[in-house]
Amino acid sequence: MSSVAGRPVRVVSICTIPPVSDGGTTDDEGARSRRQPGALAAEVLTVLGASDSALTPAEVRDLLDPSGSLSYSTVVTTLTRLHDKEMATRVRDGRAYRYSAVAEPSALVAWRMGRLLDSDPDHASVLTRFVGSLSEKDERLLRDLLGKLD
Repeated sequence: MSSVAGRPVRVVSICTIPPVSDGGTTDDEGARSRRQPGALAAEVLTVLGASDSALTPAEVRDLLDPSGSLSYSTVVTTLTRLHDKEMATRVRDGRAYRYSAVAEPSALVAWRMGRLLDSDPDHASVLTRFVGSLSEKDERLLRDLLGKLD
């Protein structure tokens, strides 16, 4: 046992975390890798949207990762951020909150796209480059969607 500031501290070495079915991926040796940005938030929104009632963070965690390797605090942070972005609602239930989805995962992606667009004052240039980077299929879809707005 080691000590920090005179207090005994147990040092735990973690070399490999077993894979879980939480959207993370594993490398060839089975070590966990990080999720893509926003993947956990999308998974949480999917779980909330599939539920008939509002869920506590513990219930969300258990549905996402029955093995228990997903941190409770990670789920609480994700739910809080979704609430702050108005993608989820919450109501007090004792000492905890119960959360419900306001929007589907695609709304979170659209929110992020809008936030990125707002970060550059030259919207025309950003949008031109974005449309230019789309596949022909996605560009056609975008044109069809814009045509429906007229």
